[in-house]
Amino acid sequence: MAAEGLDRIGFLLARHGAITDGRIRQALGVAGLTTRQSMTLMHLAKVGRMSQQALIEALGVDPSILVAVLNDLERDGLAVRHRDPADRRRHIVEITTDGSEALTRVERALAAVERELFADLDDNEIARLRELLARVRTAPDDPICAGH
Repeated sequence: MAAEGLDRIGFLLARHGAITDGRIRQALGVAGLTTRQSMTLMHLAKVGRMSQQALIEALGVDPSILVAVLNDLERDGLAVRHRDPADRRRHIVEITTDGSEALTRVERALAAVERELFADLDDNEIARLRELLARVRTAPDDPICAGH
């Protein structure tokens, strides 16, 4: 039997996604960061220092958006950019010690939101949900994602 009305999987995902997005934004706000700032710091912490262009490609954001994010992170002492000595046209970006400390606050805030959201799921169900969501055909450059 096909899903109808509000039981349609697309509507359910949209509803849960909007609620999750709001809770995550609120938690990150308490940590003093936006979603994009947090994702940028997470990537830098995971990968290490990298060129600004490589970071743009890895995050799938418009260059002007990343420049604004990096300006804010640099202003707050959470990341630093410097010229690549081997190629003065390239900027190298890296997370600072303060950025790593902020990221710890972000991770705690996200963990609390996830504990609340997924309290009724066991570890296997959470892993299965992650697998299923990875197979949903969306991409970071889909129009709805461009505004976040």
